[in-house]
Amino acid sequence: MAEYAGALDQGTTSTRFMIFDHSGKVVGIDQKEHEQIYPKPGLVEHDPMEIWQRSEDVITGGLKKAKIKASDLAAVGITNQRETTVVWEKSSGKPVYNAIVWQDTRTDKICNDLAKDGGQDRFRSKVGLPLATYFSGPKIKWILDNVDGVRERAQRGEVLFGNIDTWCIWNLTGGPDGGAHVTDVSNASRTMLMNLETLDWDDEILGIMGVPRAMLPQIKPSSEVYGEAKGALAGIPVAGDLGDQQAAVFGQTAFDVGDAKNTYGTGNFMLLNTGTKPVQSKSGLLTTLGYKIGSQPAVYCLEGAIAITGALVQWLRDNLGLIKQSPEVEDLAKTVDDNGGVYFVPAFSGLFAPYWRSDARGAIVGLTRYVNKGHIARAALEATAWQTREVLDAMNADSGVALKELKVDGGMVYNDLLMQFQADVLGVPVIRPSVAETTALGAAYAAGLAVGFWKEVNDLRANWGKDKDWSPKMDKAEVDREYKQWKKAVTRTFDWVEE
Repeated sequence: MAEYAGALDQGTTSTRFMIFDHSGKVVGIDQKEHEQIYPKPGLVEHDPMEIWQRSEDVITGGLKKAKIKASDLAAVGITNQRETTVVWEKSSGKPVYNAIVWQDTRTDKICNDLAKDGGQDRFRSKVGLPLATYFSGPKIKWILDNVDGVRERAQRGEVLFGNIDTWCIWNLTGGPDGGAHVTDVSNASRTMLMNLETLDWDDEILGIMGVPRAMLPQIKPSSEVYGEAKGALAGIPVAGDLGDQQAAVFGQTAFDVGDAKNTYGTGNFMLLNTGTKPVQSKSGLLTTLGYKIGSQPAVYCLEGAIAITGALVQWLRDNLGLIKQSPEVEDLAKTVDDNGGVYFVPAFSGLFAPYWRSDARGAIVGLTRYVNKGHIARAALEATAWQTREVLDAMNADSGVALKELKVDGGMVYNDLLMQFQADVLGVPVIRPSVAETTALGAAYAAGLAVGFWKEVNDLRANWGKDKDWSPKMDKAEVDREYKQWKKAVTRTFDWVEE
């Protein structure tokens, strides 16, 4: 009898394989980073072959560290960095170009040209998304327009598109030798090509973008058996697929309307469960698919996507050398009592929710001779909390539901200074679960549900436990004053790119 469920968690900076027992506890983990490729300012790429190699490495490593055999797994799920776009040859499995990462801004002109007819919200009523460089559709178009011969081959069905989930599942289930070419509703909803109502590719938008249907994966539920794994996981059902943020919703068991979670990773992503009907945002949020379990109705979310949060700490570490290890940012920030009047708006690849300004670039404002590196570190952490506050304000406006508490997960939630400040600026308690790696857990849950390892979502709710919480302590007048300054700082980043 299989006692565990596994998850391949393919993120923006690293890949890991995690193994969970029936109670949702971690029994094994292996993780490896992959190269970030920056050909020019604003351009970000990954090598899909390196990502798949790292995936194979961590699967083997994870099983070894857990001291179990593949046959001890009931099923394996996939979760992934979303919107990152891969196009590859069906016959060989060789990518025709590097993966274009979600943060990449090269499709700016494509998006602006598409917006000339109907504006930035041209497709929003169908797909829930504004025209922005973030999403996969324009990235596919860029590859078809710029890599010789690929468009013709795509029309003949000789090359395939996938976000990273599709790339990993295809390789995991055999690749050129009969690999399953599938995606789930949550990932498909990030392409700008899927109709929110039909849960199928939208032929009108495909025609406008010039993306042949023949290259697109089949859209499936998030919890369903897609095929059997080959290689190190030979014979194990591949049965769960969720974009990383939707997987965190699943792992946080945010299954009720009004439940919300915020993931603190490379970027920040707050999702609010809105039930089985899509809610169109008037406040700069995304309408996205949360998940679909088998034949049950799909569940929708409102999402506030923030491009740069944890990546800002990495930038302080790698580009400025201000710290040697990411966790050191908290100690550095604690060397000062406040931000010294400094605000750091990390619009490195434009601003995402609620602004959607690809013309914005990063700015540090309020500098004086008094300011030292402690203030810069503190301002960097505070930027994460302020950006989250802006998204929460938009969510309250769209949903009419005032948030009572915020469930948090991801790497930055172990930073007590940040979590306390987050509670202060939101004015609600912030709660960290006992398993903070909810993204991988959500993918394992989706896979386990598909094969009956967990019977129903209530089994998953019983697994959720609180590790720590933070309550607001800061004076509201002070929060309001600082928030006003933050908003002023944000406006200083607008209109920087003039092309």
